[in-house]
Formats: sequence, C-alpha cells, structure tokens
Amino acid sequence: MIRADETESTIVPRIEVGERLEAGFEWFEDTFDSAINWVGSTVAYISDGLAEILAIPDALILTVILAAIAWLVRNWKLALGTVGLMLFIITVDQWNEALETLALVAVAAAIALIIAIPLGVLAAKSQIASRIIRPVMDLMQTMPALVWLIPALAMFSLGMTAGIFATLIFALPPGVRFTELAIRQVDAEVVEAGHAFGSTPAQILFRVQLPLAAKTIMAGVNQVIMLALSMAVFAGFVGAGGLGTEVVRAISQLNLALGFDAGLSVVMLAIYLDRVTAGIGGGEGVLAKLLRRRKSAPVQTEETAEDKAATGSPTT
Repeated sequence: MIRADETESTIVPRIEVGERLEAGFEWFEDTFDSAINWVGSTVAYISDGLAEILAIPDALILTVILAAIAWLVRNWKLALGTVGLMLFIITVDQWNEALETLALVAVAAAIALIIAIPLGVLAAKSQIASRIIRPVMDLMQTMPALVWLIPALAMFSLGMTAGIFATLIFALPPGVRFTELAIRQVDAEVVEAGHAFGSTPAQILFRVQLPLAAKTIMAGVNQVIMLALSMAVFAGFVGAGGLGTEVVRAISQLNLALGFDAGLSVVMLAIYLDRVTAGIGGGEGVLAKLLRRRKSAPVQTEETAEDKAATGSPTT
C-alpha cells in the first residue's frame, strides 16, 4: 500500500492551484458580498413565487393546462401523452416536489439563456471573444457537477438559490455553443445581401441571422433545459428541495421505492420539457401555424386587391 508521503515528488513541486482558487473565491465573496446577497434574495423571491403560482391550481387542472400547451406547440398526441406523464407523477405522490423542481429548472434555464445567447452572439461576431469564451465553457461543462455545489453553498448557504446557481453554471455552456454555431452557419450570401441593401449590423442580426438561426438556437435551449433538469437532482444535496431532495433522502435511507418514484418523476418531467421545446423549435404546432397564417394574411389581401385592380373589378 502506497502512503501519501511516498507519492510526493522531490523533482516536481506541488502547485497550490486549489488553495489559490479558494483565496480568489474568498476575495470575490468578501468584495461583492452585498451584490451576492441581493442576487440571492432576488432569485429566491422569483423561484419561490413561481413555485407558489404553480401550486395554486389543482393537480388535475394544471395537468390540463400543461396538456393544452403541448397541443399548441406540437399536436394532440403530445397533449395526450402529457396527461399520462403528469398522472404518473400524481399517482406516485411526487407532484409537489415535481413543481418545486420545475420552478428551479425554469428559473435556472431562463437566467442561463439570458446570459448564454448574448455570449454566443458575441463569440460568433468576434474570433477573439470566441477564443476566450470557449475554454471557459469547456471548464464549466467538464468540471464534475458536484463541485459546483461547493461555491454555491458557500455563497448562498442551504436552499433553492444555491441549487439554482449550481444548475445555472452547469447548464449554460450548450446555450453559448449552439448560439455561436447557429450564427456562424447562416449563409454568408444572405448576410452580404443585407449589407448591400443598406441594413445596419443590428438589423442584420435581428432580422436576418437570428431568424435563420432560430431552429439551431432552440436546440441549444432544449439542451440547457435538459442539463438544468439533470443538475436539479444534484441540487438536492444543498437543500434545493424538489425531486432532488427526495432522491437524496432515498439514498440516505436506502429506500429503493422512493428512489424509483422520484427518479421516474424526473424522467416524466424531462420527456415533457424535451418534447415541448422540440415542438417550439420545429414550428409545426397549432400555435405556429396560426402565427404563420396571421403573418401571411395581409400579403394575401394586398395580392387580391392588386388582382382586382388588374381585372378592373371594384375593390372594397
């Protein structure tokens, strides 16, 4: 058996990387203590408020609402499947915990996307920014997920805020990567045509590049939500509540039944969120078709008026 002192090398000195990072983190925490407290209280207020709003309607009523959303963004088959998914969560008595997890995932994913999409656009526009952002995203994504719970716990103590912070860090990189990739894949000739017509860089970004890149960006949104949901389970170790806490309790008690109930409930939420975000990105749902018809209606009216003028028939 090798002892710890025997593994120390006399040739290569030990670099105190962890200690220096810890010192830098403590300096950051002491310097921005008031800002950290404000962010923590704000995030806690939003997440708690969202969880309370989701808990207002009865479980069956909220199931119908979620099924209606699925029907609007996809089709009736997903709506019917949503009813089955939610009924499973209700029958295993994990509904309230699932709502807490849903609130945590929603807040963490929303904050992650607010940060990720502008960073992705910046990385797509600037090669220097891309070279700086890419290794940071690699670090955030490849670091073991449980490690991010340590700074989250140090800054925000036990609670949902710490879980949201750790989830945010872990789920953010795909949003940046997919946004950068989507902007870079837009046809250069289309962008050049926009410049030729005198469009400003902002107009090209918002009217040309982002609309054409929307499908790929939505794939990134899907990945952010899925990673946030997976990290939400680990957030149970810092008292974030929800299904993660139930999984942690099942591990501590070696309660296999509770572990499967909570774990399968996470799976049901994941299936629902994945299919809904995929439906939004695909643009094939009832809501997307209605929006397309509304946009095309004025064009059809103008064409009809022109046809009537050409044929000499009166117009109304």
